[in-house]
Formats: sequence, structure tokens, C-alpha cells
Amino acid sequence: VDAPRRGFRVSDVDLASRLSFFLWGAPPDDELQTLADEGRLSPEKLEGQALRMLADPRAEALGTRFAAQWFRLQDMDKVRPDPNFYPNYDENLAQAMRRETELFFANLVQENRSLLDLYRADYTFVNERLARHYGIPGVAGRQFRRVAYPDDTRRGILGHGSMLVLTSLANRTSPVLRGKWVMEVLLGTPPPPPPADVPALEDTAGAKDGRLLTTRERMELHRSNPSCSSCHRLIDPIGLALDNFDVTAQWRLRENGAPLDTRGIFYDGTPVSRPRELVDALLARPIPLVRTFTENLLAFAIGRRVEHYDQPTIRAITHAAETNDYKVVSFVMGVVGSDAFQRKRGQ
Repeated sequence: VDAPRRGFRVSDVDLASRLSFFLWGAPPDDELQTLADEGRLSPEKLEGQALRMLADPRAEALGTRFAAQWFRLQDMDKVRPDPNFYPNYDENLAQAMRRETELFFANLVQENRSLLDLYRADYTFVNERLARHYGIPGVAGRQFRRVAYPDDTRRGILGHGSMLVLTSLANRTSPVLRGKWVMEVLLGTPPPPPPADVPALEDTAGAKDGRLLTTRERMELHRSNPSCSSCHRLIDPIGLALDNFDVTAQWRLRENGAPLDTRGIFYDGTPVSRPRELVDALLARPIPLVRTFTENLLAFAIGRRVEHYDQPTIRAITHAAETNDYKVVSFVMGVVGSDAFQRKRGQ
């Protein structure tokens, strides 16, 4: 077979640059650049360099760049919680929430923890302001530090203020946006767009018999349309299980004076009504979570979207990581060692 059709290995200089921007978000340092300039960046040397660079503090870029993009943290800027309802939410708190998620992911890499900790972790990173907001006692000062959650209301990424704020509206939570975020970002199964002739939830009656309806009651009115219910059956239980978190991610038990009803049935038939139950239901089938993470990591590393011909690579990386307890570094090294990362396809 002629070389262009079979593809070819990327030059050492380009490979060094690709590795460095993937792991550090910066150009290669002297050691990596020298190896590349001398043409000595064999697959074994590349692997050694990747492990060296992951141990460097600059690998925090995987949190500030990759995780921030994957979780769509930039969307936090679009949500401005209404100060009449949420007077203690401001830009400092928003920044702290974003930093929590970046530090949390960077720590998974730094300590080479299991990817499943992303969903089930009983700890997070907070400073005094964020700890007070979450109701975590005993944290003073502006420095972020790792703390254990005092109870099981929060777990992993689904308890992070960043994710909960960016899937809210200014004056109310949106179980639909939260369910859609979990389906798209974590499970890699985006629901289809709503039919064109369906009125928005805002246009559904907001009150009945002089009483303000809860978000759930309005959703049930809204989805009584049969063309909506097929998708909402999948989306809503996920979002409702997170509805005890208000717009700014504080825990609550009531909405508009009425007790919250967050019960739902996950797509596999499991009843879910709290974040902890949702995490358990997601982790009962880890493969979609793991494959979606791998797809996003590979796309970030090679700077293009993942195509159908990349699927065998993704399966191979996830399978190798599975035998290593889904350690995060296994995924990173799987990406670095892949043909998709080291080679270019012919035209």
C-alpha cells in the first residue's frame, strides 16, 4: 500500500508540540524540544516524556483547559442568577466554583485516581467562601484545600456549583437542562431537539388555584404532549434527582413554599430521587461514561473531532484502562500511544 493511503508518523518536532500542548497547554520545554530536534522521540521515549510531564505541576492544564472545555464551564458566564432571589451569588463565588472543578480534575490526574472518582468522590476543593456557600464548616481563608463532604448530599462533579449553575436559569432551576447536560457531556447521548411547535416551559401556566406551581408541576403539564414525553422520560429523572440544588447549588427542600418532589425512574428502571442515587445508577453502567470521557480526551489531544474510524482506538484505550481500575493516567497514556495521536492519515 502506498504511504499516503496508509498514513504516516508525525515528525518528532510536531509530535513534541502536540504532546506539550495536550498536557501543559504550552510549547515543549528544553528536554522535550532537544529530543525532538535530534530525532530521538521514539514511541518509548515519547511515553517516558509524557509520564515526566504528567508529574510536573504544569499538567494542571488538563484541569484548566481540557476539563473546563469538556464540562462547558464557559457557559457559567451566560447564567446570571437573579440578585433579588440569590443576593449572595457574585463573580467571586462563580470564580471559586469554576476553580473547584479545575482543581478537582487536576488532582485526579496528579494522584492518578480512578476516573470513576469523577462521579463518586466524597471530597472536593474549596476555599472559605465556597465552603460557607455549601455549608461545609471549618474552612478559613482564600486558599483552596481538599475537604471531605460532611454528608452524602454531594458527590463528584454532580455536586459542583459550576455544573449546577451553568444548567440553571436566572430565577429557577432547570431539570431539563441538567438532565440534558448529563446525557450530552457525561453519557455522550444528546437528546434530539424539541419539536418546533411545542411552547416553552415559561409559557406553561405558572400558577393554579392562586398557588405558584413548582418546576416539576409545570414540567408535567408541559410534557403531557405525547411528542415530548418520549424524550422527557429520559431527561427529566436525571435533572429532577439534582433539583434539591437551587440555582446557585445550595441544598433546599422546598420550592415556592411547596416540598420538592424529586422522584423519577432512570432509563434502566432504577428509581432515583437524590444525587447519590443518580450517581449509583450512572456507575451501575460505567462503559458509556468511560467511552465518552475517552472520546473527549482524544479529540482534545489531536485537535479535531472524533470520527467513526477512531472508534476502535477508543475501545482499545478504554479496555486497557479498565484493566488498570480506570486510572486517569491510563487514559492519557492510551491517547499518547495511539496512532490517532502519533500518525496522520493520508489524503
